[in-house]
Amino acid sequence: MLKIKIEHLFKIYNSRSGRVSALEDVNLEIQQNEFITLVGPSGCGKSTLLKIIGALIRPTRGTFLYDGKPLLQPTRDVGIVFQEPVLLPWRAALDNVLLPAEILGLDIEEGRPRAMDLLKLVGLEGFEASYPRELSGGMQQRVALSRALIHNPSVLLMDEPFAALDAMTREELGFELLRIWNTHKKTVVFVTHNIVEAILLADRVVAMSPRPGRIAKILKIELPRPRTLEMEFTPKFKTYSDEIRSVIYHNGTAVA
Repeated sequence: MLKIKIEHLFKIYNSRSGRVSALEDVNLEIQQNEFITLVGPSGCGKSTLLKIIGALIRPTRGTFLYDGKPLLQPTRDVGIVFQEPVLLPWRAALDNVLLPAEILGLDIEEGRPRAMDLLKLVGLEGFEASYPRELSGGMQQRVALSRALIHNPSVLLMDEPFAALDAMTREELGFELLRIWNTHKKTVVFVTHNIVEAILLADRVVAMSPRPGRIAKILKIELPRPRTLEMEFTPKFKTYSDEIRSVIYHNGTAVA
């Protein structure tokens, strides 16, 4: 089932220094429960495209359909995880997870067992009463992921959520995310500038060129699941990696 459809989408920002073209003629279809990674250099419009999918901003022109209809404002059917956890420092982990339920007017007491289950799912059982200052960066991102899932959205948008973490924690959380996705299928759109991460996670990798962001290539990743770190050292993985690099850059210049 088609979940997201984007056709001839453009996004232009107006700034004091003039007009900035962030996205140019983007076309993309995403199926329900598909895991998509958007990869490209900094400033190529990955986060802009993610915000349009989440209806946080609108395109300048073009078509964006969600379940076959235009999405003009944020919906509870979409959960978002940003690069920084953005936890409220005065709220414990459990209360941070419950925040969207409060904002959406859901029954908090009914949501509490689900929040507890989510914290257990991400490996934070026993830390429900801990405050953000008492948690490591990786643990804080686990809380943020639980918060994004509390209202059970069918789409999860992730904007470089592991970029600020050390390499080992980043790998650990990547596989944790895959485990959760495999257990509770959702449509995931994951932004990263890390090509290895993009390949390890995705059903399809969407490679974007430097600004103005265009889709340079869409690569179907035919690696078996569950994914493992050992796959990174296989010839097939290297072929994917080389192809993504070659379409994003060609002698230092983006390929249209």
